[in-house]
Amino acid sequence: MNDRRMVIGKTVVHALCLLPALALVRMYFNGALVAQADPVSYITHFTGNWALWILLADLAITPLRRLSQRAGRQGLNVLVRFRRMVGLYAFFYATLHLLTYVLLFSGYNVPATIAGLEAGRVLEPWRQLQLIWPAILDDLQKRKFIQVGLASWAILFLLAVTSPRRALQAIGGKNWQRLHRLIYLAGALGCVHYWWLVKTGVRTPWKVTAVLTVLLLIRMAFWISKGAKSAPRRQATQRQGAY
Repeated sequence: MNDRRMVIGKTVVHALCLLPALALVRMYFNGALVAQADPVSYITHFTGNWALWILLADLAITPLRRLSQRAGRQGLNVLVRFRRMVGLYAFFYATLHLLTYVLLFSGYNVPATIAGLEAGRVLEPWRQLQLIWPAILDDLQKRKFIQVGLASWAILFLLAVTSPRRALQAIGGKNWQRLHRLIYLAGALGCVHYWWLVKTGVRTPWKVTAVLTVLLLIRMAFWISKGAKSAPRRQATQRQGAY
């Protein structure tokens, strides 16, 4: 793909990934968000759902590319060049999900923060966070779904900060690949977080769980296939070394 097509492709991916956030902003300004039975709960589920779906889209890029290669088609190889971007958008929506909890659920005083900033108190956001921090810690200890959700976000944060090329060069290619395989763990923890978040009997998370399961099975199949192909080469090398 030439530079012009790559720019167009990235623009399209940016637009698609930003559509959910823009839709939420539009709902806020046209009053549709306030009309929801529980606006805060709606934002929570909205941002969390999109974080998971975009994360799954990112995880699907490698299987799609490899399956296309096995089918003798190379057209989907270009998808790899969008993998980092899509992963960062998954982190973006996961962060919005976390901020919804901190700013809207935990008792954080947003009006006081805004008033403090307008008065020139630049540390007011931090002071307000300190006031609610004990309640957040208590909530974290009591609610397992918050624990696994925060663990998933922490993994995505780690992958986001190590995504630039400089980080890859500093860590080393193999170590970087091992680290970024944690994205599968982040997806699994995200699904567990979803199941534990909804009420008993609600089966809504089954869709994302099913998609993640299929992607993991495909990944395992690739690993097994790769191991089976490399076994004869290892045996040949060992035989050669024995003489």
